[in-house]
Amino acid sequence: MTNIDFSPLFRSVIGFDRLANALESAYRTEPGGYPPYNVEIEDENKYRITMAVAGFSEGDLNLEVKENILTVAGNRPDDEKERRYLYRGIANRSFERKFQLADYVRVVDARLVNGLLHIDLVREVPEAMKPRKIEVRGADGSHFIEAEKKVQQAA
Repeated sequence: MTNIDFSPLFRSVIGFDRLANALESAYRTEPGGYPPYNVEIEDENKYRITMAVAGFSEGDLNLEVKENILTVAGNRPDDEKERRYLYRGIANRSFERKFQLADYVRVVDARLVNGLLHIDLVREVPEAMKPRKIEVRGADGSHFIEAEKKVQQAA
């Protein structure tokens, strides 16, 4: 297995160590392709994960968010002992898949429709974390705009 060094990506950024760890962890532990899934971007702050979980009912599925990790698990009852197959092409096994969520991303809905599990997520950045404009004041503590108005009024 080849290790990828992400350190060049983080030379000029501060505080993204969790992102580096998440990238390395995802690279090392990505499970197989069961169940298949899509991750859609609906708009700037809305996402949807769609997982193909044919054969699972609502009671067989468990979703949990803990420390920014969404875990989706499907548990199948073990009734396969009574069945005999000539050919078995439909996966009918339990699974667990984990998704690392960014800060302020939360699960708002989960629906099972026609064998597809739709998980809707929204990024809700608190007001205190949103970009804001910082005023630059002059050396005397006055605002530049106010000083400019005084100059115009004196002329």
